Amino acid sequence: MEAKNLWRFLVLSSVVAIISLVSWLHLPSSSNKEVLNCNLYSGWCTSKNRFYSSARPKEIKNPSFSTRDHQSEIPQHPLDPLTIQEFNRVRTILSSHPLFKSSSSYTLSSVVLEEPDKKLVLKWKKGDPPLPRKASVVAAVKGVSHVLTVDLEISQVTSLETGSASGYPTMTMEEMVGVLEVPLKSTEFNRSITKRGVNLADLACLPISSGWYGTPVEEDRRLIKVQCYSKEGTVNFYMKPIEGVTALVDMDRREVLAISDDGQNIPVASGANTDYRYSIQKLNGELRLLNPISLEQPKGPSFTVDGHLVKWANWEFHLRPDPRAGTIISQVKVRDPDTLKLRNVMYKGFTSELFVPYMDPTEGWYFKTYMDAGEYGFGLQAMPLDPLNDCPRNAYYMDGVFASSDGTPYLQPNMICIFESYAGDIAWRHAECPITNLKVTEVRPKVTLVVRMAAAVANYDYIVDWEFQTDGIIRSKVGLSGILMVKGTTYENMEQVPEKEYLYGTLLSENIIGVIHDHFITYHLDMDVDGSENSFVKVKLKKEETSSEESPRKSYLKAVKKVAKTEKDAEIRLKLYEPCEFHVVNPMKKTRIGNPVGYKLVPGGTAGSLLDPEDPPQKRAAFTNNQIWVTPYNKTEQWAGGLFVYQSKGDDTLQVWSNRDRGIENKDIVLWYTIGFHHIPCQEDYPIMPTVSSSFDLKPVNFFERNPILGVPPNFQEDLPVCEAHKSA
Repeated sequence: MEAKNLWRFLVLSSVVAIISLVSWLHLPSSSNKEVLNCNLYSGWCTSKNRFYSSARPKEIKNPSFSTRDHQSEIPQHPLDPLTIQEFNRVRTILSSHPLFKSSSSYTLSSVVLEEPDKKLVLKWKKGDPPLPRKASVVAAVKGVSHVLTVDLEISQVTSLETGSASGYPTMTMEEMVGVLEVPLKSTEFNRSITKRGVNLADLACLPISSGWYGTPVEEDRRLIKVQCYSKEGTVNFYMKPIEGVTALVDMDRREVLAISDDGQNIPVASGANTDYRYSIQKLNGELRLLNPISLEQPKGPSFTVDGHLVKWANWEFHLRPDPRAGTIISQVKVRDPDTLKLRNVMYKGFTSELFVPYMDPTEGWYFKTYMDAGEYGFGLQAMPLDPLNDCPRNAYYMDGVFASSDGTPYLQPNMICIFESYAGDIAWRHAECPITNLKVTEVRPKVTLVVRMAAAVANYDYIVDWEFQTDGIIRSKVGLSGILMVKGTTYENMEQVPEKEYLYGTLLSENIIGVIHDHFITYHLDMDVDGSENSFVKVKLKKEETSSEESPRKSYLKAVKKVAKTEKDAEIRLKLYEPCEFHVVNPMKKTRIGNPVGYKLVPGGTAGSLLDPEDPPQKRAAFTNNQIWVTPYNKTEQWAGGLFVYQSKGDDTLQVWSNRDRGIENKDIVLWYTIGFHHIPCQEDYPIMPTVSSSFDLKPVNFFERNPILGVPPNFQEDLPVCEAHKSA
């Protein structure tokens, strides 16, 4: 095989292998009137909203996709995402702008809706004239990052700014794929691979963000590191790392700057019994633990989706896919059972940033400190959801429409699903005990509405849920699954490991170490509790002692409330033995008996970062210094790690903003919360991890006059279908 063709073959092999990173490859038509995209792994393609598959046509069960005409979509709400027509108009407008006419080489890192001013959106009502539509564009031209506003009403670029903070924009899919070709052209790199006994045809490589460490080579260069695996004998190539071989690549110049090769004595693991696919597992005999289970809804789902507006039970909210955040929930309102009016709870909620530092300071691992939203795009990594497994029957699916690096729109099919969930939980109950002589048993089933997205960021899968409950609670949950990022080792058994040697993780199988790491997921929660002017109240539980004259008791707990005046008052690190509640209240709105209406944050997943504050990764991820922050609303402060995260120096983070110590009392405020996980891998995580989840709640506190689901009826036998189980043989 000629060298040129070999390179092409290896690049294609790597692209297929990292399908979880680059799930949908955009293939624009010559006329730019058609949106076509293909999944290299499955062979599925979409064109003009039709779904084709030469591989598995019987598995396509998604009527919501096939019947939706994206080509003719028209925005119905000020926060609706850009349509295909609008993406194409943005391309046309930019093509005539001097910035792009003067350069034949540029990259559009992001093209998204530029939201109208919040005050205008809050005033807008259905039936009003549409608000002006604008696009926010992040473009890299000749190595310089630019932020542009494109006014679609007047077809002009109305604002152009050059990025003032450090860092670079989110990588595009094309960049992630293209960079893999570079080291494969290096004879030295290929020699390092082959001398470990790996056939180049079995190579699978990943683009790994390099972080920022203040070295001279990082100045004025956009760098990335490439590491490879062997996919011989298994689809689970992550379990066969080629340890110690790392290529440092200049992404813009497309050249290898350095190659490290320090693990020549470490064998590539066998990968035996690591293929997790059902088609392989069933050959060894199914582990049939359960009979099939499904939630049946004889009268159909109770929710409706009109464009991007979702209505269910007593809830109403706007939902849109986003290439960076994944899912954005906006204008969340709940209906008051007494007045029957919709009341504001939250203006906007989304995943702002993720931070995943690995705890291995050695040469081939120290830089693995990922910021998945700002570096890779959380929404860009969202995978098509699998009906009946990712989401139950009667789920509704919503596609994402995003822009490729030249601005051409493409589809992310089945990116989000919406469904009702019932797991036998109880919304409320009470039964009187016999001593009262009252025969009372009242129980209400708990049904919730779930909005779900699943992002596969290389090896890790994140399942992100927004769950709405009829009692007024909003629960945000993150599930972690997928495959561990492992390290090769010479050891096959713990008995071989010297007593004083530290492995930086757990020996999971022969020649494989699961490295300790953290996951932090930071949420932006623009609370608007009965209006935009809110205050943050810390309610501390304090022990009070009593005298013998007062009571036989020696102590009790007292709730002490303190209103945060400035940002510093609201920087909170959770402490187990200093319990507090955290309320967002509207001091100008009160219940019938005089309590300020509010919502409280109920923390969960409370692991905090233990890294040194001056450690370069922690400086970039300073938004994890606290679990809770509160800042005044600022349209430009949405991304906790800064607008430009890639190789940032930490000069535009939530910590930097909060250091200004601005006033937050009775103002339009944003609540930030970080879910944290410490992960010490164990053998049960091998070769693929069972899902581990954590969540936090936004719970009404004196928001309603009483229990808002007091009048909800119980289930009755005549309302439910009768399904007969198959008789056992």
